[in-house]
Amino acid sequence: MKRFLFIAAVTIFGNFSLFAQQEIEPKVDSIVVGETKIDSLYREDQFYFGLTLNLLLNQPSGISQSDFSGGLQLGYLRDMPINKPRTLAIAAGVGWSANTYNQNLQITDNNGVTEYYELDDDDVDYSKNKFSTYLVEFPLEFRWRNSTPTDYKFWRIYAGVKASYLYGFKSTYEGDGGNVTVKDLDGLNKWRYGVMFTFGYNTFNFHFYYSLNPLFDAKTTDNNYDIGLNPLKMGLTFYIL
Repeated sequence: MKRFLFIAAVTIFGNFSLFAQQEIEPKVDSIVVGETKIDSLYREDQFYFGLTLNLLLNQPSGISQSDFSGGLQLGYLRDMPINKPRTLAIAAGVGWSANTYNQNLQITDNNGVTEYYELDDDDVDYSKNKFSTYLVEFPLEFRWRNSTPTDYKFWRIYAGVKASYLYGFKSTYEGDGGNVTVKDLDGLNKWRYGVMFTFGYNTFNFHFYYSLNPLFDAKTTDNNYDIGLNPLKMGLTFYIL
């Protein structure tokens, strides 16, 4: 009888310990296959940087771009998968960009008043006329990709919107009449809103961004045209991690 009670107690205690162990065992986020540890809760493409060609659309009469205009962008996006295979996700983050635009809109400061003039190549000899913008950006994307926990080469299609704040601006002119630099001006829409689209495979991904609101809310001084100018950026984006 004592032997029976002893065996029963050991059995009950063992089953209880096993049950308790199963209850408190933490959820495993990764599995090991051979010597490889696979993360089943992986996230994709959270750090990025890119190079762009910058164009100015909706130009007023007489205003045009010249030479190459480029940009640099980088930032972080928090990837948040929304389906079990983790092929669909939403990503939100923060970034930074610097952009240059070579064109023939001369920006000057006349006793604190910003003036805008069209530069005519036949009348004015100049070697440089450009402006640069510096922005803090807040992108939001809807993402599709055919990645897996073990495949790092995959197709991706990302589409979204981006709000940006233009915290820095610099206009530079070098030519007849001397050199002119303007950093603080009226008529600049500092809050920027646009749509973006990225697609590609593995390393190379094509990126497009179009600004929905114009860069300037001002008129040219000499002919009273609305300046406008909506930036369009096209280039390559590279993802890390």
